[in-house]
Amino acid sequence: MAADRKPLRIAIAGLGTVGAGVIDVLQQNAEILAKHCPRPIVVTAVSARDKSKDRGLNLSGVDWVDDAAKLAEHPNVDVVVEVIGGSEGKAKELVEKAIANKKHVVTANKALLAHHGTALALAAERAGVGLAYEAAVAGGIPVIKAMREGLAANRITQVYGILNGTCNYILTQMRETGREFADVLAEAQKLGYAEADPSFDVDGVDAAHKLSILTSVAFGVAVNFAGVRISGIRNVSAMDIAYADELGYRIKLLGIGRQTPHGIEQRVHACMVPAASTIAKVDGVYNAVVTSGNFVGENIAIGRGAGRGPTASAIVADLMDIARGFILPAFSAPAESLEPAAQAPVGLHAGSYYLRLMVVDKPGVVADIAGVMRDENVSLESMIQRGRSPNDPVPLVFTTHETTEAAVGRVVKRLSDIKSVLEPAHVLPIEPLS
Repeated sequence: MAADRKPLRIAIAGLGTVGAGVIDVLQQNAEILAKHCPRPIVVTAVSARDKSKDRGLNLSGVDWVDDAAKLAEHPNVDVVVEVIGGSEGKAKELVEKAIANKKHVVTANKALLAHHGTALALAAERAGVGLAYEAAVAGGIPVIKAMREGLAANRITQVYGILNGTCNYILTQMRETGREFADVLAEAQKLGYAEADPSFDVDGVDAAHKLSILTSVAFGVAVNFAGVRISGIRNVSAMDIAYADELGYRIKLLGIGRQTPHGIEQRVHACMVPAASTIAKVDGVYNAVVTSGNFVGENIAIGRGAGRGPTASAIVADLMDIARGFILPAFSAPAESLEPAAQAPVGLHAGSYYLRLMVVDKPGVVADIAGVMRDENVSLESMIQRGRSPNDPVPLVFTTHETTEAAVGRVVKRLSDIKSVLEPAHVLPIEPLS
């Protein structure tokens, strides 16, 4: 029995918010972990940029390693916890070396997995070690564990969700206050909800990293970040949010992975969802992930998708699995079987759309626009036109019946040739989610 209690020795690369949070969880919840885990989890080595910084942590008896990559060779380490971040550089070097040295890896690095996940999973399998990453997707929400274990008997046909808390906070504040994107973004930066350079968040890249991982786990295919169609929320205006509300919708940035007759569809974009749907009611910094299985039906998980506590909690849960000897293939199916999937052509996506135009208010403009839509076989479901202002641009809002993205693209291109249309049409897909 003594051998069963041999400590699981871990090294932490990165002692920022999350790395320090892992130590907090291990220390503050030591009694809980002792009840549920057959082996003590002990931090034996750490690495960070600044050794002199006071982090409020007790690191007595812990080896400090200046070069994080050397943690992979540390003789007193069984598991490397990587919370450096980034798809290349030191994080990639550390993870590759740790696997090569037959050390388990736990990471919160969605960018690394989105770009190199399949290769890393294959290397981990061949080395006989675990590659665990619950914290990389939706923070403290156990969505990877749910798909790999609880939903393993199902054929998953769709996975989608709110995968970025920064964008969800901004869109929520825009709806509740009527303010424009730039104003709310500046406030989010002051509050610490958005980075000084918010591009990865507001342009949809962060959500796309996470979606590519979810898609791989859900459908048993190779990770394909390059196959995600990405757009963000910079062009969502207070006017669009107000019109969405009037039409019975809310605007959310969603990541959507879906099996279609034409291949797998991966999209990250702002879209309209019915105001009565569950996903529409997930506000603020919260995340939500919905999976659809052929026997279990629809499952939704909601919680905090980032932050010190939730992310550290997910990392420690992965460490507990390793301590129990419970190691699954990283992306649900054995890495040897992860083949690239056929991608559904973007233009074949079918659905309804919202279009907002700014036009010169004069006779015949609506007829001209309707003629373009008729010629492209795009059927109108509704139109909103209010007020008269011969001297100022006025908005025209349309929603369509189901059509294809290619048809809408042709409409938008032709509308730009109409002199009365003053700027490119703003288009949002409408997702009929429950």
